[in-house]
Amino acid sequence: MVEEVADDCEIRCVRPETVARARAILEAGDTYEDLATLFAALADRTRARIVHLLLNEEMCTCDLARVLGVSEPAVSQHLRFLRTLKLVTSRRAGKIVFYALDDEHVAQLIQLGLAHLGHQEAADRLLAVVSARA
Repeated sequence: MVEEVADDCEIRCVRPETVARARAILEAGDTYEDLATLFAALADRTRARIVHLLLNEEMCTCDLARVLGVSEPAVSQHLRFLRTLKLVTSRRAGKIVFYALDDEHVAQLIQLGLAHLGHQEAADRLLAVVSARA
């Protein structure tokens, strides 16, 4: 049987050495704001699905909308947000705009998230796709 552990200490004791070490490892500036924004981008179900699709191949707005079952304007709004964060890039081919992931770091985030959630087969499939492109 696993013993429940309380969320708070039973006594108040601040350990100055621990506090000093912890403060030393924190990044300065807007690092955590930027990190939170990155994860917020993936916190939306539709955006997470768009990113997952773009891990496999570049796609246009029309195809993404059809696969996801949402409107093209909705997909465009999500892509605009992802482009602002430099998670996706676009290229024009005549009258069609194709979207792809901007770099492989995003693939690693999705793969780690899938593995963490217990979806190892999906994570392995994603790794195979990314490895094949490299």
